[in-house]
Amino acid sequence: MQTMVLPAEAQASPQRPSGLSTVRWLAPPSETLAPVVETPPPPLPTPPVAEPRAAVPQPVAAQPEPEPKTLENPETAQIETAAAIQSSTPSAYLEPLAQPSATVAALSDVASPFEADGRPIDLPAPDNPASTGLEESIQLAAAGPSRPAPADNRLPPAQPPASARLDYAVTGKAKGIEYSAKGQLDWSASPAAYTARMEIRVFLLGSRVQTSQGTLVASGLQPERFADKSRSERAAHFDRAQGRVRFSNNAPDAELLPGAQDRLSVFFQLAGLLNARPEAYALGQSVAVPVAGTGGSEVWRFEVQGLESLKLPAGELIARHLVREPRQAYDSRVDIWLAPSLGHLPVRIRITQDNGDVVDQRLSALP
Repeated sequence: MQTMVLPAEAQASPQRPSGLSTVRWLAPPSETLAPVVETPPPPLPTPPVAEPRAAVPQPVAAQPEPEPKTLENPETAQIETAAAIQSSTPSAYLEPLAQPSATVAALSDVASPFEADGRPIDLPAPDNPASTGLEESIQLAAAGPSRPAPADNRLPPAQPPASARLDYAVTGKAKGIEYSAKGQLDWSASPAAYTARMEIRVFLLGSRVQTSQGTLVASGLQPERFADKSRSERAAHFDRAQGRVRFSNNAPDAELLPGAQDRLSVFFQLAGLLNARPEAYALGQSVAVPVAGTGGSEVWRFEVQGLESLKLPAGELIARHLVREPRQAYDSRVDIWLAPSLGHLPVRIRITQDNGDVVDQRLSALP
């Protein structure tokens, strides 16, 4: 008889009751499982963006001022333009010129400043030479603090000329092109005040006018206002109470030095100095005069030359020649001839630039 051996599992299984099926049925799940959708990971946090910093202004290096291309007056430009011709006229007296304006009527003559009570004014002579007194006064004023400008006894005497009207023929050359114009100078004076007016008229281009007004004292002219007008007007005001020269173009004030003149009155002041003491201004002497324009002030120094015989449109005249040499590069030379027979009024004014441009103003008729 053979013995049957059961597998280990069967051996280990417990006895099942008879009559029960041992077959197991596996049924599919009653619900269909939904597909699994992978959820994407949350986005990483965006790093904070730094705010832009405000730009720090960088220091700007100062640019050098350009070299001046032309002189204050006369300007060199094409003759076809109004500014070119008018800026070459001596009425500007080394001031830059704007566009021309309409011609203005001339001033009428008034009485001589030396006819009060029918007698000429007798001015005392100084103890020192005239040129020395002027320069000492200027140096003392420049060295001291700003203060009102009282009358300075160190200034030499001056006897301005009698009232007159002078007509001039004006010729010039700009960039090799020649031109011509007409000029008129009105000088009016009373015992205590004066007015001066210079007009240069250019055909078809209009005119330019400079005026000066002020008082007369023993040392000569004391300007109160100087104006330069073509299309618009610029002016300088002499504030003697505060000792300053003030300008209408908002340029910095200048110190009002003793004996200061403007660019028109300076010619009558020179005439007055030579009228009062001609022996003090002999050949080789120098005359220093503070001169203000419409934007600044500086000291002009004139060297006295000899007497010369001039052949002018008005005729032949003897005149004292004064020269202001160029002070620096791009500056101009100024030649003035003052006639003793006409109270040392200017009978010729010539301005020469370093580039060869020239303007010449010559008396065309006797006053």
